[in-house]
Amino acid sequence: MTTKLDTQLKRELIVLGKPYTLVISPNGLALTPKGKRKGYELAWVDLVSGDAALAVALNASLARGPKPEPAPTKPLRPTPKSAKRARAKAS
Repeated sequence: MTTKLDTQLKRELIVLGKPYTLVISPNGLALTPKGKRKGYELAWVDLVSGDAALAVALNASLARGPKPEPAPTKPLRPTPKSAKRARAKAS
C-alpha cells in the first residue's frame, strides 16, 4: 500500500559534488542548491502531460532558476616531458 503525499518531503542530495535540496510536494518537485532560494521546479501536471509540455516546463524552470554551473573538467594528463620535470623536482 502506498502512502498519500499530503505534505512536503525534503531530502538533501549531492550532485557533481555540490549539495542540493529536493522537495517533493503534492504540486510537484523542486531542486534547489543548498542555501539558495531559486531552483528548478517541475509540476506533476507538466510531467504527466507529455514530452512537449515537459520540455516547455523544464526550459521555463531553467530560465527562472539559478545560472547553471559548468561541469568540472578532468585535469589534463601530464605529457612525458612535464612528467620528467615533475619527477626531477621531486628528487
